[in-house]
Amino acid sequence: MLLSNVVRPLTLVLIGLLLGRAGVAAQQEPPPAETQTPAKPDDEQKNEAKPDPSFEDEVTVVASTRTGRRVEDEPIRVEVVPQEEIDEKVFMTPGDVSMMLTETNGLRVQVTSPSLGAAGIRVQGLRGRYTQLLSDGLPLYGPAGTIGILQIPPMDLGQVEVIKGVASALYGGSALGGVVNLISRQPQRDRPEREVLINRTSRGGTDGVVWLSSRGEGNWGYTFLGGGHFQSRNDIDADGWTDLPGYERATARPRVMWEDGSGRSVFFTVGGMAEAREGGTMPGRVAPDGQPFPENLTTRRFDAGVVARLPMGSTRFLTLRSSGLGQWHDHTFGPTHEHDFHHTWFGEGAMTGQSGKHTWVVGAALQRDKYAARDLPVFDYNHVVPGVFAQDDFPVTSWLAVSASARGDFHNVYGNFFSPRVSALLRSSSGWTARLSTGTGFVAPTPFIEETEAAGLSQLQPLGDLDPEHGRSASFDLGWKNSVLELNATLFQSRIDSALYLQGNAIENAPGPVRTQGSELIGRYHVEEFDLIATYMYVWSTEANPDEPGRREVPLNPRHTAGIDGLWSIKERLRLGIEFFYTGRQQIDESPYRRDSVPYLMWGAVAEWRAGRARLFANVENLSNIRQTSYDPLVRPTRGPLGVWTVDVWGPLEGRIVNGGIRFGF
Repeated sequence: MLLSNVVRPLTLVLIGLLLGRAGVAAQQEPPPAETQTPAKPDDEQKNEAKPDPSFEDEVTVVASTRTGRRVEDEPIRVEVVPQEEIDEKVFMTPGDVSMMLTETNGLRVQVTSPSLGAAGIRVQGLRGRYTQLLSDGLPLYGPAGTIGILQIPPMDLGQVEVIKGVASALYGGSALGGVVNLISRQPQRDRPEREVLINRTSRGGTDGVVWLSSRGEGNWGYTFLGGGHFQSRNDIDADGWTDLPGYERATARPRVMWEDGSGRSVFFTVGGMAEAREGGTMPGRVAPDGQPFPENLTTRRFDAGVVARLPMGSTRFLTLRSSGLGQWHDHTFGPTHEHDFHHTWFGEGAMTGQSGKHTWVVGAALQRDKYAARDLPVFDYNHVVPGVFAQDDFPVTSWLAVSASARGDFHNVYGNFFSPRVSALLRSSSGWTARLSTGTGFVAPTPFIEETEAAGLSQLQPLGDLDPEHGRSASFDLGWKNSVLELNATLFQSRIDSALYLQGNAIENAPGPVRTQGSELIGRYHVEEFDLIATYMYVWSTEANPDEPGRREVPLNPRHTAGIDGLWSIKERLRLGIEFFYTGRQQIDESPYRRDSVPYLMWGAVAEWRAGRARLFANVENLSNIRQTSYDPLVRPTRGPLGVWTVDVWGPLEGRIVNGGIRFGF
């Protein structure tokens, strides 16, 4: 049973109280707002002051590399999704960040549990458990390969930073495939912000979100995001099985920040989320064995984090980070119930300074990841990992810069690990840049792989004597831009040794490596009020075949994906957008109906009309009405490995969706 009698009234009361508080705050005259960019050495500030032809005059990497420099100056390639693109995606899916991440080149949000909608973030073809999801540099959401990305509303995001490839030298074992860092919006310097968004979809979805920000007296500021999100269950192909899960969710995230104008700053965040989600067989319907098979998930999550920056002289500053996460799950898989608790605690201290041309970082970190299964204690684990790291960025000449970083982690169960990474940046006065990067990393074994997301752990054998997964990657990036056009091409390659895979109902280390290689192409054209982005990605990824000798393609990795996204702004009152996305053929693992998917093309359109402080919007997703269930059933005739009733998800299940609403500032 959903929590409608609890979540919906609490959400309405919370929004009402906050709107009342906003009216009081609006009467105050706020001082300038803080930014999250750390203090920089004088030479670096001078470099940032130089004009550079780009789409954004100042795009700063806030937290992903710990240097706080412009994205153009980073030897490590960091892709940034700016505020304007986030705003466009807010109108498409106000309740979660899945659409924003899906349409970021090189990322793919892969559904791992169709009955509940759980998904993981694949970076350049690597499975979601290798991706580290951060919020302002803090691990506030737990593993990225869970349902968490479907519970994060994007309205309070200022930008998104993405590092692709092995990033263990920066963030330890959780970042074997890459890092996605969600950066929060900051209070405006000139006025408080108060916004409310109401959205409704043609599939029975409703979103209500409130955003508040202001600056108080004494260099204090705050932001607040609160929301209620509701979705009715949908059986679109009328087979008795849920295609679009139902849920009711309430979220709240206040943030408080302080800075004294001389480089000292403190940033504090706390968050809470409660959700009830329903899938599986529809009420009154049964699975092919003649029995009902409900799939439900109740989640409670609380987290808190703090980031403090303290100048330690004219060219040095100390950064302290700490966060804690507690997450409770109650799962239902047919007649089976599983209750568990996830806990993550993180602490880090880093000193950044400048010696001559060298910008260096040295620090230490400690992270604890604990899992406790009340019904299946055999899967409990408690991983405690202290680590030390160092990084040195050195501009060798005016056209060459090098960054070298290394990290040592000391795992309490799996031993010691050394993770180096080296990156180089070459650039010319004519606008060309080239980046070369390589690194290694690791990840400790846990029972959470993509297959267990849909099945739970009750049918899984206890973990045996598993080896940690080791990975290495390399990439070459070539880019060029002028005042209106930006082009970028990337070649990448990675290898994962001792990768975990499912053999029957046991998790084992694969006998051979996972090899992935491919390329990305991105082109962006921007002139006055018109913006056009074209992307293409090729991925070839193979792994050991668990069913027969030899190798196979990694399932659910399309070899070819492409997209075109155009946005027009007309007299600052009307914005029109249209997008096309092509997904190529994918190999399918667990399906009795086919071994390869069908390529498909989806397109959609969005419109926004500004009328005073109101922004009216309408959006249509999947106008071509592509549905996987138009080709084959979602439900298997008999239960598959680990008792799963559904096949792999290779295409959209919900079909065409129309949504619209209003975003009002006051």
